Amino acid sequence: MSHPQPATVGQLKATGYRYRSTKQELRENLIKKLRSKEDFFPGILGYRSTVIPQIIHAILSRHDMLFLGLRGQAKTRILRMLPGLLDEWVPILAGLDIPDDALCPMTSMGKRLLAEKSDDTPVRWLHRSERYHEKLATPDVTIADLIGEIDIVKHAEGRYLSDESTMHMGLIPRTNRGIFAINELPDLSPRIQVGLFNVLEERDVQIRGYPVRLNLDVCLVFSANPEDYTNRGRIVTPLKDRIGSVIRTHYPATLDEAMAITRANAYIHRGSGASVPMSHASAQDPSTTTTPEPPTVEVPPLMHRIVEHAVALARKSPHINQASGVSVRASIACLENLVSSAERRGILTGEERVFPRPSDLPHLIASTRGKVELMLAEDGQGTEDKMVASLMGQAVKDIFDAITDAEDFEPLIEQFQEGLKLAVGDDVSAADELASMKHIKGLLPRAAALASELDMDPKCEQSLACVGEFILEALYVHNRLSKTASSTGSTAYSR
Repeated sequence: MSHPQPATVGQLKATGYRYRSTKQELRENLIKKLRSKEDFFPGILGYRSTVIPQIIHAILSRHDMLFLGLRGQAKTRILRMLPGLLDEWVPILAGLDIPDDALCPMTSMGKRLLAEKSDDTPVRWLHRSERYHEKLATPDVTIADLIGEIDIVKHAEGRYLSDESTMHMGLIPRTNRGIFAINELPDLSPRIQVGLFNVLEERDVQIRGYPVRLNLDVCLVFSANPEDYTNRGRIVTPLKDRIGSVIRTHYPATLDEAMAITRANAYIHRGSGASVPMSHASAQDPSTTTTPEPPTVEVPPLMHRIVEHAVALARKSPHINQASGVSVRASIACLENLVSSAERRGILTGEERVFPRPSDLPHLIASTRGKVELMLAEDGQGTEDKMVASLMGQAVKDIFDAITDAEDFEPLIEQFQEGLKLAVGDDVSAADELASMKHIKGLLPRAAALASELDMDPKCEQSLACVGEFILEALYVHNRLSKTASSTGSTAYSR
């Protein structure tokens, strides 16, 4: 990346450079992006009319910000995108520990350097990627980490304690001319939070009782979970009072938003159908120069909607600790495992194109473990798995009820009353499943009709197998059919 050419203060003055504080820089660059209607938070979905306006107002007001919300609500991701609102390059005085503006230094060291060398003072260009620093708050973080500590060696050289040159500066002063983020602020011990008071309000620091005047030019941003989250600390009230804007984040408001967010972040595109060259070493053997691509996996909206609806139900369940929340990462991991289950089936059966089906849903339990926190009275071995399976079943039931009525399938149910059984499995090809479903009179025509309603191809084997299983699973969760699982992983529906 090429930076501007001026290498001395004199050359910089000739360019007409003007100093702006970090917050003023953020403000002016934001105004430019707003006028050009540029998307300054690309990839952040579902926040356009809620969270993003709060951020815009805070930056226009030149506020420090606290992002308050449950886990998996893109707080850290937004923090790391804020440097995109900074100038690409800014000039600082070369050779200093603390970044200091080339024309308006705020440290005594910078002022001395400028006084000694005047226009010949060397300039270094700082890229915006170097102007963002982040610290995860943990109970062992000290004042020395964040603000600084007395350097005994420098003090022994005869320097005064009130001079910042005797100090070994911490992360916040070293982020001068930039943005400093503290993740999970409540985890910071109260006495350390108190140490941030002066930085936020008076913009100076005190180290071991010695006031060090540093008119720090830094924008402070924080993230935190709500204070009622179990086993966490709290943000001390005076510190919260000094934070300009507290921005509330949230989970997706609709299933369509949730699906868009998950699709944008999940690893679901597993190949284009072409062969992939192997390593150079194996390429020496003509028989192993390429490896076949895995099958193409297409996720029908029906299956994705079941996953997202199950996660949405988890966020409302009284059996799950809502103070902890259910992260968007749960949706992402579940969709990835859903695709992987279908992918494995395609590899085993030799199908080049596969759809996930309801028989893949039990594999999503592995991707939800640890992502839902049960209420303490109901926690126990296996309880979490049962809860997830119940949520998946309820999601199937709700989506089925929204598009059709179980009473319309009485002719199918009556055939099972005569002792008929139908086995499905996550390792059975679509063609084999359809061959089994033909024994249930009327099942495939009903599956084709429902597929058309769901914008799926009624003539596609994968669509019919998916929708056929969906009908059977929906009748099971409506207590119209029974279901038994075998040790081999197959599932049999009966009456």
